[in-house]
Amino acid sequence: MKNIKYCHIPEEDEASFVFDHVHIIWDEQITFHRQKTWELSYVITGRGTRIVGDTTEYFSQGEVILIPPDMPHCWSFDKHVFDGEGKIENITLVFSSALLENSRTVFPEISGIIAKIQSCTDAISFGGSTLSQLQTILTSMLREDRVERLSSLIKLFALIASPEKTLTVGRPVIDDRKTKRLQQINMYVMNNFQRDITLDEVAGFACMAKSSFCIFFKKMTGKPFFAFLTEYRVTSSCQMLLKTDMSVAEICYASGFRDVPYYNRVFKKLKGMTPTEYRCAECEQTQPDI
Repeated sequence: MKNIKYCHIPEEDEASFVFDHVHIIWDEQITFHRQKTWELSYVITGRGTRIVGDTTEYFSQGEVILIPPDMPHCWSFDKHVFDGEGKIENITLVFSSALLENSRTVFPEISGIIAKIQSCTDAISFGGSTLSQLQTILTSMLREDRVERLSSLIKLFALIASPEKTLTVGRPVIDDRKTKRLQQINMYVMNNFQRDITLDEVAGFACMAKSSFCIFFKKMTGKPFFAFLTEYRVTSSCQMLLKTDMSVAEICYASGFRDVPYYNRVFKKLKGMTPTEYRCAECEQTQPDI
């Protein structure tokens, strides 16, 4: 089983941080990795599932997330969601701990701001007015030169240090063999749930005998692997029900099920309603009051 990939950000003699604008096909995104630097990521187009630290969650476009150094993470994009060119798009700002520390010394005016950022140990997503301001600044940096981007960076520091609203989306993980193995299995499910997955296949991926894999997975998650896989597929289908105009049958197959009646039964058992009822109920909740 492969180890977590480290992302080495190239050192630039004339740049104190990296501004990376990516506009690519959904499956060209970097895989599970971590780096020694901080990362501020803005998903402009796309949705899917992300792993950040100890947490696996769905994400949608518009989110901005701050990830501290050394926290494993990845975004696995849904192949059904893309822009007019068939691509996903995001902006990533990468800066080092050394930059933060040096900024406290060189710019005493923002020493308190930098200290707040340095105290952050969890990955967080932003909400409220902070989110919209972060989106605006990061988008504007596409048109800026290096000097202008430096000014924008300081504005970003001020916003992420004192946000209006945040949500924890990942915490540091214990860097042991079992945790790494489970993270890799989660990644495997994220990348393969839309097709048939056999026990032989996933156990082989984890470099374990089938019996050992079953015992390991249930001990780590509290549920058998195929129960976890089914729940993951149902949760994935929920996102498609809410955010696409695909039919229930299309969503059934796109989320890894091979039989529509079975999908309906499993969905109702887990969610208490059919996929059609779920879509209608959620749509009614989002309708504005008249």
